[in-house]
Amino acid sequence: MSKDYRTLHDPNAEYTMRKLSAETMGLTAREGPRDVEITDVQTTMVDGNFPWTLVRVYTDAGVVGTGEAYWGAGVPELIERMTPFLVGETPLDIDRLYEHLIQKMSGEGSVEGVTVTAISGIELALHDLAGKLLGVPAYQLLGGKYRDEARVYCDCHTESEADPEACAEEAERVVEQLGYDALKFDLDVPSGHELDRANRHLRPGEIRHKVDIVEAVTERVRDRADVAFDCHWTFSGDSARRLAEAVEDYDVWWLEDPVPPENLAVQREVTDATSTPIAAGENRYRVTEHRRLVEDQAVDIVTPDLPKVGGMRETRKIADVANQYYIPVALHNVASPVGTMASAHVAAAIPNALAVEYHSYELDWWEDLVEETVIEDGAVAVPDEPGLGVTLDMDAVEQHMVDGETLFD
Repeated sequence: MSKDYRTLHDPNAEYTMRKLSAETMGLTAREGPRDVEITDVQTTMVDGNFPWTLVRVYTDAGVVGTGEAYWGAGVPELIERMTPFLVGETPLDIDRLYEHLIQKMSGEGSVEGVTVTAISGIELALHDLAGKLLGVPAYQLLGGKYRDEARVYCDCHTESEADPEACAEEAERVVEQLGYDALKFDLDVPSGHELDRANRHLRPGEIRHKVDIVEAVTERVRDRADVAFDCHWTFSGDSARRLAEAVEDYDVWWLEDPVPPENLAVQREVTDATSTPIAAGENRYRVTEHRRLVEDQAVDIVTPDLPKVGGMRETRKIADVANQYYIPVALHNVASPVGTMASAHVAAAIPNALAVEYHSYELDWWEDLVEETVIEDGAVAVPDEPGLGVTLDMDAVEQHMVDGETLFD
């Protein structure tokens, strides 16, 4: 049978041909999407408020997919290590290629950690690439969308994060001037009452100080914004329970990562002991680890980080498991506009999405990294352009590269 795409005996071929213009696909008339092969994978690191690892997957059709891996040492080297496993493969088989990389890298730690992070960056780029080849937005590859935009919560900071009034002032500024209706502040900040932070124990004065921050912020914004508070895995089980109980009278959206992530039993005990919603998941990998968190009902809200946890489809799987227990998903996100947009596509495609984090509001060039507007009025309007719907501004990438990095080919 001829491989001429226009004459393949495929009942969907005529529709697909209408859908896929040569301009969109970058393909010759003799090629179809499944004829495309991966030729290379490249990375470069951008010096943002984190060292973002941007990933590009190249093809013999000239179509390129762009993704992002969570920041961290060793990610570019691992992606380089995996590139030979992808060259010659069709980029449309995202699930198969993901499992292929997991299996090939099993001896190098693909159960969790930085290896999964590296695979995540490739997986995001494959969604962008497959969307471009098929002429559909990435959310369509995930089953379509529940909503046209993803709500964004702004991770807020002040020069004096330990000052409750300064936090309240910043909360009001972010709501009134920047247009966000969802915020997050840190609670693992010095109070002046600490004697030994290494033992994870909160003294009464420390708890009173954290309650003062919660009270000041929530009372200032009231119904204008939801406010979460992050503890960064800092406290013992007993201290976390006492802190969660102490803030029960305030409108806390969630208390995030109050205890270290390793001991699931302690995590569950903290959640069971309080009416304050408890969130966790940022430091757990793949659906297997999140399944345990959800099935044990050790959280009220699950918080996977998409460019870290395994990618877009893995996050979709986590959301599906959480949805069986009526648990919402708040997507942790410290990424550039590329990873942020990928999270927005997933947030659009799952029923139980709460919001996507934005961690870079103090970085005035964050959105310069792409040609499109990403966040507006506290939300991401999920684009209908093929793939992720963002285009790297190579001048901005080059301007902000980590020292020693080279620009993509």
